[in-house]
Amino acid sequence: MSIEIRNLSKQFGTFAALRDVSLEVQSGELLALLGPSGSGKTTLLRVIAGLELPDTGQVLFHGEDSTDQHARDRRVGFVFQHYALFRHMTIFENVAFGLRVRPKNVRPREVQIRERVLELLKLVQLDWLADRYPHQLSGGQRQRIALARALAVEPKMLLLDEPFGALDAKVRKELRSWLRRLHDDMHITSVFVTHDQEEALEVADRVVVMNEGRVEQIGTPDEVYERPASPFVYEFLGHVNLFHGRVHRGRAWIGDIEVEAPEHAEAEEQEAVAYVRPHDIEIERVAGSDAALRARVSHVLSIGPSVRLELILEGGGQRAPIQAEISKDRFRELKLVQGDSVFIRPRRFELFPNRIH
Repeated sequence: MSIEIRNLSKQFGTFAALRDVSLEVQSGELLALLGPSGSGKTTLLRVIAGLELPDTGQVLFHGEDSTDQHARDRRVGFVFQHYALFRHMTIFENVAFGLRVRPKNVRPREVQIRERVLELLKLVQLDWLADRYPHQLSGGQRQRIALARALAVEPKMLLLDEPFGALDAKVRKELRSWLRRLHDDMHITSVFVTHDQEEALEVADRVVVMNEGRVEQIGTPDEVYERPASPFVYEFLGHVNLFHGRVHRGRAWIGDIEVEAPEHAEAEEQEAVAYVRPHDIEIERVAGSDAALRARVSHVLSIGPSVRLELILEGGGQRAPIQAEISKDRFRELKLVQGDSVFIRPRRFELFPNRIH
């Protein structure tokens, strides 16, 4: 089931939840809607589900306009953040519920319902809990049951709204890997909402980054992380450093560092900001043949196999400390301690002219 969103807009009073949103979800794809609170991702999911109607625009399923189609006719499986299991029903009955409430003429026979439910409980690896009640399960187990219940009605698409948001970090990470494997087995078109960058980058085939009701960028996890289309995407996807500089006729300057910037060939003495990931900062004890920026180590934090350094640029002009991340081996080689002077050089960065901070 492919999904196409065409020029969707949705207002709640004076608040614009969606502003002319267009995107396509390919058949069998796992797509993440990623963004901060209020970016429009849950509203978009609810419009796809038929739980909200857009003010303008269209929703097409397999090329057919389904904008005004009722939610019950869309064959959608919906999984919410807070499970929404029926507390008075066993796990078996929870999963069977959607099948039992079908109209009599399309309701499966009891033996078929039993086969389908047991098959799904095995799929989510919880068939041994069929006779338990929701309060007897862990949060992670309850969410897997919620997913089995959504799949029981054989939906054409699966929509998940912050499905792991209520769980602790360890369980969340386990369920992310499990969901990815499950999707690879089933190939059901799936859209999930998250504000967790790591979750989106780890699980999705493609990521839609949203901000203030608009789509900022659509791409594979590698594309949106390695080649952000805007300063917002750069800042939202992981830690980033901002270096102030200028561009002029295809050249850029950050302090004493001069680099080619052919994409800004038309720029005439424009102020610019260079965005640099912490792991893309090279650190040396002494200045090499290339120009570098002099800095002082203000803080050292060792985390597992890597070391995070906080650096203060010398000479002023930089408003915030620089964050760098190096391997523990490189840290031992440099023998750094708080207060040391070093030379730093961005290994790669993205320039955005006229960005004011």
